[in-house]
Amino acid sequence: MTTSPQPSKKILLIDDDPRLRELVQRYLNEQGFSVDAFEDASKLEARLQRNRPALVLLDLMMPGEDGLAVCRRLRAMGDNIPIIMLTARGDDIDRIIGLEMGADDYLPKPFNPRELLARINAVLRRQKEPSALAAPLTEGEHFEFGGFRLEISNRKLLRGEEPIPLTNAEFALLRVFASHPRQPLSRERLMELARGREHEAFDRSIDVQVSRLRKLIEDNSAEPRYLQTVWGFGYVFVPDGGER
Repeated sequence: MTTSPQPSKKILLIDDDPRLRELVQRYLNEQGFSVDAFEDASKLEARLQRNRPALVLLDLMMPGEDGLAVCRRLRAMGDNIPIIMLTARGDDIDRIIGLEMGADDYLPKPFNPRELLARINAVLRRQKEPSALAAPLTEGEHFEFGGFRLEISNRKLLRGEEPIPLTNAEFALLRVFASHPRQPLSRERLMELARGREHEAFDRSIDVQVSRLRKLIEDNSAEPRYLQTVWGFGYVFVPDGGER
């Protein structure tokens, strides 16, 4: 049985397919969301500032500025609003590119509206409540490594005094690493700890998220000091940047 979210949760849907916009808007409104739907991303920043939604559903292929470009631009601006990419193209490469641009999740068309609802709720839940599986770090605590400081309560990563924007998925994964220093973790275990039971049994997105984190915290992402690869297994976080 589906649990409806609070009515105050607003979603912004951007898709050039009028039939899909109508169906998704009607379904999510019935589930307690308030949905604004548009055919393109023009004036997106104004909409985000005027009546900021809790999440954006963003079509990959649109006339004018496509979804990937929109996602890339928002992340470059430091805007970490949750984004779920929608696309009629279901190839792995499209999914990986979307995640590399900073999307929180990805759903190929055609999709079951109940799956869309489940993914929306999962993304919003991860934003609100970091996975309890990632203990021992708790709210109010922080973790320091190199010149970085990961603050748990306000979900921030700082280099000195400079904030480094993180998506929800990146924060959850870095929190897992910080909670398990020097402990090799398989991809499956990382997905379980970062996303709980909602992770997929085989999900290449973990490699994409690690790659994104390396670009943020490593001096040379091709030769990582902190997020090191355990070949044939997964990854290990080495907070002092030395040998594991």
